[in-house]
Amino acid sequence: KLLVLPALGVLLGAYSWIRIGRRQDEFVGLNLARLGVIICGLVLAVGSTYTAYVLATEVPEGYERLSFEKLQPDEDHPQMPIPPEALELDGKRVFVKGYVHPGVDRRTGIKQFVLVPDMKTCCFGGQPALTDMIEVTLKDPHRIKYSYARRKLAGVLRVSPYKKQVNGLDGVYYQLEADYVR
Repeated sequence: KLLVLPALGVLLGAYSWIRIGRRQDEFVGLNLARLGVIICGLVLAVGSTYTAYVLATEVPEGYERLSFEKLQPDEDHPQMPIPPEALELDGKRVFVKGYVHPGVDRRTGIKQFVLVPDMKTCCFGGQPALTDMIEVTLKDPHRIKYSYARRKLAGVLRVSPYKKQVNGLDGVYYQLEADYVR
């Protein structure tokens, strides 16, 4: 998402380069405009390459990438709390990224917690939406420390159209038995 900034820098720098180049007798900064285009172009190229590499290699073999967007209610089925596509994921091996909800009972040695898509859904907005929470249970010997860092988890996803109660929260539809933690 942030790659739009160096792309914008390339465009604005190129525009400046052309405008200054046509009127060098009135404007200064041609070399600065060139340098800006080169630096922004390099940042864009390196950032794009790195992003493509991460996306291509971060999902462990045998798992399917899952985003929280896929777990959100379907406008075509407003009577269902979770979308039909999410029900099809029950029992599948998935890879998901998110943040540990701060409602954990300890700070180290955590085996069970709720994963949310971003920090604003838990820390600044109160109760996350039911479809923005996945209850995670780590398989032995995996444990984590609580932090604000985004976690990468993989395991078997369980999906139920009925809410499962979770301490301190309204409940969850999704549970992940994770055997991979980063």
